[in-house]
This record gives sequence, structure tokens and C-alpha cells, in this order.
Amino acid sequence: MVSEAANADERSPRGALTKIEHVLRAQSGGDSSAEITLGELSEAMEERAFGLLILILALPCCLPFVYLLPQIVALPMVVLAWQMATGRPSPWLPETLRKRVLPVARLLDVVDRTRRYGGGFVERLAHPRFATLTSDRGTRVIGALMLVPCLSILVPLPLTNTVPGFGVALTSVGLIERDGLFVIVGLIVGLAWVLLLVIGGPAVIYLLVDWISG
Repeated sequence: MVSEAANADERSPRGALTKIEHVLRAQSGGDSSAEITLGELSEAMEERAFGLLILILALPCCLPFVYLLPQIVALPMVVLAWQMATGRPSPWLPETLRKRVLPVARLLDVVDRTRRYGGGFVERLAHPRFATLTSDRGTRVIGALMLVPCLSILVPLPLTNTVPGFGVALTSVGLIERDGLFVIVGLIVGLAWVLLLVIGGPAVIYLLVDWISG
């Protein structure tokens, strides 16, 4: 049994982006016009489904010039982060979200662009460390903290998507690779940016209103 598990692990693709790409290509069967529902995507992720599913949903949020997808994926990200915080062992999506359709070709394009923009380098840096942070108890805390940047992405305003999306993506890579350092850095990025928006946003709005009013 141990040798079979080890052989299966050796056959599985390594690296978060590579795992996602492998799942998407397997689901599409080479059809460039194929679509996949969130329910099908969640079931295909199997082990470490929370990390993989949140990562693939976060990628469109942290890349420039990606439209519509961030608005589609924001609510499922909040739902998944909440489920992590409540200690669910695997993702569950309500039927309305399970039926939400995503274009496989666009998701593969997002994965490819992420890899070209440095995601491949970041992916290679991740490896198991500070494993306690990604234990069952640690995952609940991570889910609770990740709710903040995920809720920020849900807000349809400028500056609320890209940096929080990047923080969530780093945290997800940490969950997938059992890398506590990535989890810490990702949460700091996401939470610090949201805090900056909360503190600085009203001041910017006040200055704009004062400037417009003369």
C-alpha cells in the first residue's frame, strides 16, 4: 500500500500551476471550446481541493487585463474560505455555484500567463516547511483570515482585486505545497492591502471631492 501511494505521488504532476493545468486539460479532452462547471472542477481537484480550487479562482483576479472572470469567481472564493474557517474537510458548493460555467480555454490562458509573469518561478520556490501552519487547525485560521482579501475581491471597485487576489493565490500555493512561509507571506500581502484601502480609501475620496468642489 505504501509503495502504491508513493508511485501515485510520483506520477502526479508537481507544482500548483502544473496540477491545475493537468486537471483542465484532462477535463477538456483537447477541445478548445470546452467548458467546465465549478462542481466538476471541485470534484476533479480531489486531494488538497481547497488550495487548488481557490488558487484557480484567484488567478484571474491577480492578472491585469482579465475581465468578467474575477466577477464570476469572487463569490465562490468567499464561500470556500468560509468553509475552511468552519473546518469542512472538503469543499462544498451550493447548486447555483456548482452549475456556474467557466471556459477551459480562458482558464488555461490565465495559467499560462501566470507562469510567464513569474508564477512558474514562484511555483518552484514552494516546498513543505512550517507544516504546523497547514495542519487541520491551522487551515481553519487560514480560512478565517483569507475571508478578508476574498471579500475585498468581491467589491466591484478599483484597487480591490489585483493585490488581494495575489495574496490569496500565494496563500493557496502554500496550502497545496504545505508551505507555511507562502501562507504567511500571502496573508500579509492580502490583509495589509485591504487595511491600506480601509485607512487610505476615505482620505483619497475626501481629497478628490475637495478638489472637484474647488
